[in-house]
Amino acid sequence: MGNPLQEQLLKAGLASKKQAKKAEHEKRISRKQNSANPPAAIVNTAREEQAAKEQRNRELNRERAEEARLRELKAQVKQLIETNRLPQDGRGEPYHFAEQNKIKRIFVSEEMAEQLSRGQLAIVKLGSAYEVVPAKVAGQIASRDQEAVLVFHKNG
Repeated sequence: MGNPLQEQLLKAGLASKKQAKKAEHEKRISRKQNSANPPAAIVNTAREEQAAKEQRNRELNRERAEEARLRELKAQVKQLIETNRLPQDGRGEPYHFAEQNKIKRIFVSEEMAEQLSRGQLAIVKLGSAYEVVPAKVAGQIASRDQEAVLVFHKNG
């Protein structure tokens, strides 16, 4: 038999051999059913893990999409600046402006300096260089990356 409790019950006459066999049979059947059908707790845990994994994947995809959108905006800004920048005059007058609490300067012609102060031109940053672009282009750049526009005196 192997079960000391069953043996004691049989010796004491509180249970018959038929009842012991029936109990052993039911125990075997319940063990088989448990192995075939995992408990609800295991199924729920698996579902929760799957839902958490899907949530992480959605979050990662959202982050990747946002990074791609930002890269695309930066590329658009770079292209706008490169195609619309105006030539600077190395022998012209210095035009001073502030960037992050530091005074910077670029050399532009007198006419460009006047246009900068009237809001017809703007100074933008491309990498570590500063470029002068028309006001219309500065508005397009500001809509994509506000930090790239350093000097833009809007009239209005």
